Amino acid sequence: MNSETSQNPFPTSSSMGSSGTAGSAGGSAMGGSSSAQMGGTASGDSSEGTVRRMAQRAHEAVDRLEQTLGSGSERVMGMQQEYGDYAREQVRDNPLAALGVAFLAGVIFGKLFTH
Repeated sequence: MNSETSQNPFPTSSSMGSSGTAGSAGGSAMGGSSSAQMGGTASGDSSEGTVRRMAQRAHEAVDRLEQTLGSGSERVMGMQQEYGDYAREQVRDNPLAALGVAFLAGVIFGKLFTH
């Protein structure tokens, strides 16, 4: 992987031409017309800028999504910890009731899945 591709995930014709790829060699073999190259560069700069802006917006959207999911997962983990502690406390305080609820849940699931 060349250094230009590792820096820019969206290589364009102008960035590939400046790194000495076959595209730039083909242009010089055809006479090396500077007006054709400049026209391609101006168009390449415009499209490169558009690609960079789109990539930046996509990156920002991913960052916002990551922050949203991160805070949501922290909340869920906190709730899981809180309700898990509450369930353990209830089982310790009322072991027979917990055993009865577990038995009834087993009977209900057994009826649902055997028929």
